[in-house]
Amino acid sequence: MKKIFILLILVYATGANAQQQPFSDTTLLFEPDRDGYSIMHVPALVVTKKGVLLAFAEGRAGNGQDWAEMDLLMRRSIDKGRHWEPVTVVVPHTTGVPTSNITPIVDENGTVHLLYHVDYARAYYMKSTNDGKTWSRPVDITSAFNGFSAVYNWKVLAPGPGHGIQLKNGRLVVPVWLCIPNKNIPGGDHRPSCTATIYSDDHGKTWKSGAIIANTGDKIAGSTDTVVNPSETVALQLADGRVMVNMRNECAPNKRLISYSPDGSSNWSTPVLDEQLFEPVCMASLLRLSGNKPNSINRILFVNPDSRDNATEIRKGQKVYKPRERLAAKLSYDEGRTWPVEKVLFEKGAGYSDLAVDKDGTIYCLYEIRDGDDNDWKYRIVIQRFNLEWLTAGKDFTGKKH
Repeated sequence: MKKIFILLILVYATGANAQQQPFSDTTLLFEPDRDGYSIMHVPALVVTKKGVLLAFAEGRAGNGQDWAEMDLLMRRSIDKGRHWEPVTVVVPHTTGVPTSNITPIVDENGTVHLLYHVDYARAYYMKSTNDGKTWSRPVDITSAFNGFSAVYNWKVLAPGPGHGIQLKNGRLVVPVWLCIPNKNIPGGDHRPSCTATIYSDDHGKTWKSGAIIANTGDKIAGSTDTVVNPSETVALQLADGRVMVNMRNECAPNKRLISYSPDGSSNWSTPVLDEQLFEPVCMASLLRLSGNKPNSINRILFVNPDSRDNATEIRKGQKVYKPRERLAAKLSYDEGRTWPVEKVLFEKGAGYSDLAVDKDGTIYCLYEIRDGDDNDWKYRIVIQRFNLEWLTAGKDFTGKKH
């Protein structure tokens, strides 16, 4: 009996030490030029309450552009991303129009909610109660977006992309963007634009419109610049209960836009530029790693292409874009006020990403990579697994607890 006890102690100690060793590995999940898909684009990622990883992507046909036909795809892993089930079609394409912007949310009750749009004109909702094995029939929830019409006469809608969030009080919050197209400007099918949220207080049964967060032409706090085409937005609940959103935009300083709300749907603060977070004009990802539980260290992770040191400029009309490359992870210990830790995940061409973390602290980043320049849309999507020790090079913050 004594020998068994000693053996158990040794096994536990070995496992604990191994868990603390830095690790990172990468797996290709969605590959273009297969099964009729010319490119893979717009990843989304969640870990279910039972620890099942669900990775989503758009399988785009034809030229692979935003208005192409596309299926919404998924792969599942039940062993922490070591092995993956084959690609399945969650939502098949609608002939002649895009089916896009898949936005999953994991509910505390175990349900996985899923939103998407068809033709940038109608929004749909479905759910899974068995960790993505099967999904309910889609329900049209465009009425939630019609709630914006009195203040913003939108013609284009889109949820997410990337995962939505559930607040501590159970509310589901999904960032969305809206557009009144202007064909006389570059990219006028998606511009000018504004951002907002929709929300559900009954676990996805009904959805309502929140308030507009930022609109083209709005003032930026502490800046002489104004908001330009805010769009793809990510959200996170802060330790004090407020909701912070982090927005893609085309403002001249090439910085991410930030705004705060007490409830994720109303009374949004005047947007401010985050001077530390570079904006090449691309979707980004945001995730709380720790800090929701008493005495846990506060950590928030942000990922996007940070090409600020690249001299190349891509000009579209009056706007200067930077190349989508050098995908970098940044870590904050103070609720997103500063970002002292940076780790490059992929040095070359990279685009959209989404993040998830499981119960043992393993971090997952699902992101796009490509071989060519920004004009090359031949994206493939990989998932990178890593731990906090790898992210911080063994120098994680151990100061004040929140």
